[in-house]
Amino acid sequence: MMRQKHGINIQPNTIINGKWHSNKYLIKRKLGSGTVGTVYLCETNGQEVALKISDQSASMTIEVNVLKALDKVQGNHLGPFLIDVDDYETSNGTYAFYVMEYLHGEDLTQFIRKNGSEWIGVFMIQLLEGLKRLHNSGWVFGDLKIENLLIVSSPTRIRWVDVGGMTQMGRAIKEYTEFYDRGYWGLGSRKAEASYDIFSFAMVFLKLYYPNHFPKVKHSKQTIFDKIDRVKPLKPYRSCLKKAINGDYHSCEEIKRELLEVLYNSRKRKTFKSNINILPLLIETGGILFVSIAYLLLSWIAY
Repeated sequence: MMRQKHGINIQPNTIINGKWHSNKYLIKRKLGSGTVGTVYLCETNGQEVALKISDQSASMTIEVNVLKALDKVQGNHLGPFLIDVDDYETSNGTYAFYVMEYLHGEDLTQFIRKNGSEWIGVFMIQLLEGLKRLHNSGWVFGDLKIENLLIVSSPTRIRWVDVGGMTQMGRAIKEYTEFYDRGYWGLGSRKAEASYDIFSFAMVFLKLYYPNHFPKVKHSKQTIFDKIDRVKPLKPYRSCLKKAINGDYHSCEEIKRELLEVLYNSRKRKTFKSNINILPLLIETGGILFVSIAYLLLSWIAY
């Protein structure tokens, strides 16, 4: 085993023995690495799981606490579930690790390319609903980016796969990626608040159509607005995305309500002609679009 900066390079077929819980994990392959540690695909008792390991025990403890907090978020369907927390002793020292659910899924960009832009609105609503629950529990996602999102099936749903950037409300964002960071573009602070995630949310869907990014220039806001205007599939959502970039939304509920109105009006104006049927779509997404639109209409009536 060769030691890395903050993790450990483990060869396939190595068995990780937990020091305290005595659970065994067979390493299958490396999934990725970051500033805190390295993630591996493992097998235990015939089940595939994801194991993250690092020599930064304090940082790992914070991530574990985030996962535990996430498990308590009512109605949470986005984050991975925590399975085990332990230490791994080697001749080079002791490493902290935790084990979480391994999500089988597809990259968001690939999914949209294969199944069509009709799904964008559905995933926007799903993601905002999850972020709203996260914010209500006192946390901000922080490092929200397309690489941290996955589309799983049965039902078709967007999930996040890395909680390393999650930060408690009011604190400084601890981990970010420049393209999705409003501070990088000079369009806001790195304070952990709902509007920070909402900015990143807008950049996630813009990134679908600009995989190679685009450079920061003097007039960053106008550059981003121009990029939004050039993407035809984002036309129905342009106003909402620009307001998200501008920092006009202070909660996910605000932008979600406007997006639901956009979706409702677009379906009212035209017959839904696409390669997917609306009924299976609503069923597969857990009825979230139907329920949300019904909620929107009822709120109008009550008002």
